[in-house]
Amino acid sequence: MAELQSSTDPAGRVRASFGQQSIMVLLGATLDVVEPGRVDIALPYRADLCQQNGFLHAGISTTIADSAGGYAAYTLFGPGEDVLTSEFKMNFLAPAKGDRYVATGRVVKPGKRLSVCQVEVHAYEGEQATLCVIGLLTAVRVTPR
Repeated sequence: MAELQSSTDPAGRVRASFGQQSIMVLLGATLDVVEPGRVDIALPYRADLCQQNGFLHAGISTTIADSAGGYAAYTLFGPGEDVLTSEFKMNFLAPAKGDRYVATGRVVKPGKRLSVCQVEVHAYEGEQATLCVIGLLTAVRVTPR
């Protein structure tokens, strides 16, 4: 774990950390885009991740949005630092119905300790995207003990 956090390549640190998130493996989520201040996480449709009306469950939407926002902030952190979420607020704009979902996290305001990120989840039917969730997330820069 210490080697993961000490790498000087931010995208490599994000990918290594993401690979250790067993929840992302369980969901079948993958990293799609990793750039300074931005991360996209893709999730294919699975019926077992949906609620009673066939829409992606809100808990799943917020899970991938949380990771996208946190990792967006993490791309701007240095070696030896890690990230935790301290707060998020999500607004659900439309039912998440599609064959795949993409959560995007973008850093709006980086900080020494706290970074504010905008997160979105889009549902895709083919190439047609619907914005389903938008929110703000506060990520905390931490130094593991």
